[in-house]
Amino acid sequence: MRAPRQDLKPNTAAYETQALVKPTGFREYDARWILEKEINLLGIQALGLGLATYVHEQNIEPKIVIGHDFRSYSIAVKQALTIGLLQGGMQVLDIGLALSPTAYFAQFALDCPCVAMVTASHNENGWTGVKMGANKPLTFGPDEMGRLKEIVLGGLGVERAGGTLTHIEDFAETYIADVATKAQIKRPLRVVAACGNGTAGAFAPEALRRMGVEVIEMDTDLDWTFPKYNPNPEDHAMLMQMAAKVKETGADLALGFDGDGDRCGVVDDTGEEIFADKIGLMLARDLSAVYPNSTFVVDVKSTGLYKTDEVLKANGATTVYWKTGHSYIKRKTAEIGALAGFEKSGHFFMAGDLGHGYDDGIVAAAAILAMLDRNPDKKLSELKQALPAAYTSLTMSPHCADEEKYDVLARIVKEYEELAAAGGSILGRKIVEAITVNGVRVHLEDGSWVLVRASSNKPELVVVVESMRSEDDMRDLFHKEVKPRLANHPEIGAFNQEI
Repeated sequence: MRAPRQDLKPNTAAYETQALVKPTGFREYDARWILEKEINLLGIQALGLGLATYVHEQNIEPKIVIGHDFRSYSIAVKQALTIGLLQGGMQVLDIGLALSPTAYFAQFALDCPCVAMVTASHNENGWTGVKMGANKPLTFGPDEMGRLKEIVLGGLGVERAGGTLTHIEDFAETYIADVATKAQIKRPLRVVAACGNGTAGAFAPEALRRMGVEVIEMDTDLDWTFPKYNPNPEDHAMLMQMAAKVKETGADLALGFDGDGDRCGVVDDTGEEIFADKIGLMLARDLSAVYPNSTFVVDVKSTGLYKTDEVLKANGATTVYWKTGHSYIKRKTAEIGALAGFEKSGHFFMAGDLGHGYDDGIVAAAAILAMLDRNPDKKLSELKQALPAAYTSLTMSPHCADEEKYDVLARIVKEYEELAAAGGSILGRKIVEAITVNGVRVHLEDGSWVLVRASSNKPELVVVVESMRSEDDMRDLFHKEVKPRLANHPEIGAFNQEI
């Protein structure tokens, strides 16, 4: 395979005969490019051959599920990827239009070790990408992505005989029928299903109905122009629409799904958003009563209430904080046999009796509905109000160049480690733990904490603080502790926003 180029321009002869692949598209746990500007269809074909080559290198059975999301160009991208996979000797099972979790489910249902899902998730139009895995239920992390990048950019793809293509008919129905078994609701519930005109509109409403709830559809028609907002349940625009629909219809809650259906956002019966880490805590309380002595994995941006919550303690639950990123949380959940993993961005990983361990927004929705069914006298807002108070900041991101951010972060981590080892304190509270699996998260004796880590995909650091005392104390943790400490490092620039 000839090595791809990085400098090709559309509307040139070379663009029609050579692969364009920008190295920046290879992320920590998936691949994303702006189609035509950063990758062309020949580049996608090179990616397919590179993926096939990686699978053979690892002595994994060369059998792969592929699917695509609903964008105007996704079928073309999938076809180009398929050509590369076939060149590399893969047995390709095409399930058609799919959510990412539909493709992950197909690995189990079709006994297929590998997956390649063509999706740009919630990214704006123009973006494309591929989520990949070769060891169900896991998806690629930095090591796998790093080797794949070497193969593709180095022109190291190896063509092999034996490639086959099989189209799997009606697999959407197979997935919906399975996911609907995750909850059978007896309590009358009216649920807004918000899909932002993304692919989830073809899956979520029917799956929720089969679980036994009344579904109020919101932006469920498939429209790849995303006429109202991008399907991203973290974005203010989508959440505001969900809240308005709850108030308009008197629904019990709204469940919002992102473009490829692997995340779930929640608005309660009062029209208030519940952040995913708090939903995770509510689920952990509920599930630990059903499954005592369970372990949960949460990312380091999540609330510290998991460590201090008396309900979790009474149920014998254990919480492990781990690296932010869906691939990391998924991998850690599987590695330690946790019952579930929760990431603040809205990825939920239900394992054991609850799911296969991958992130699935509809399976997460089923767990939320089952929690409400087990608490028939409680509204979702009341379950939220039963949580202890915690005051969490926005995610704040000071600029720091990609070439410098990890060295700067290492110095900050060392400072906090030394402070903790010396029995130090922050704003009069003793440091009880410095978790360094992903930057540094410093826990204080009252349960408050501060976090500094590096962004995985931007030239930034990431700062979050949480106080168990008050909003004012939360601001003090930032303005009197973290911000002055970071100001001592001249490589760190201005924050995108402050509290």
